[in-house]
Amino acid sequence: MTDPAAQTVSAAILVIGDEILSGRTKDKNIGYIAEYLTNIGVDVREVRVVPDIEAEIITALDALRHRYTYVFTTGGIGPTHDDITADCVAKAFGVSIDVDPRARALLLTRIAEKDLNEARLRMARIPSGADLILNKVSAAPGFRIGNVHVMAGVPSIMQAMLDEVAPTLKTGIKMLSETVRADLREGDIGTPLGEVAKANPDTIIGSYPFQDDGRPNTNIVVRSRDPQKLAAAKAAVEAMLGQVRAGLRRTA
Repeated sequence: MTDPAAQTVSAAILVIGDEILSGRTKDKNIGYIAEYLTNIGVDVREVRVVPDIEAEIITALDALRHRYTYVFTTGGIGPTHDDITADCVAKAFGVSIDVDPRARALLLTRIAEKDLNEARLRMARIPSGADLILNKVSAAPGFRIGNVHVMAGVPSIMQAMLDEVAPTLKTGIKMLSETVRADLREGDIGTPLGEVAKANPDTIIGSYPFQDDGRPNTNIVVRSRDPQKLAAAKAAVEAMLGQVRAGLRRTA
């Protein structure tokens, strides 16, 4: 049997922009990308947020692209002076960057030639050797070079670009998930849940507290790539919950 761990495809998300770090703009891309990739069999292992500073972007990009199968960046490919992502990616890969005729032609499908000023042309600057990522929302493309996918920060545009990218990705065995409602407080099950997790090392088990009509409750989420191991761990969780409930009733 093929080891599911050998079939994993990993990814990192690199969010670029001072506006995210200042709190002025609330990120809406991380959760979307992570859920999207998880659903197609790509595991997001790390997320970083960096400012519009060349050295920090390049350092983060180099670290992530050598560690994971794919890197997805968002932000910093617009028309303003602080949109420096494309230049930083070019430097990280050691290639030149200039206005790409393909990207320029795409801009002209939405912008008149007379309006294609220096600022707007910044959106057509693409590192040498990169493939374009089409953008059906506003035409200005992202790009892919090596294992790095450079996308817009505007959520609707990023989502359109991700739809373009997804069919090109290598994917692994999908992570399966089951949720069990505990009807107990997280503190009631912390120790026995740890024992269940230890007894099921090929699964990932997490507890997530929530308020249920003003009363504390907990969801237990069990994840695994192996359906049999997932079912066994879920059954163990359910048995444990039954034992804890019974014990609390006896002491009530």
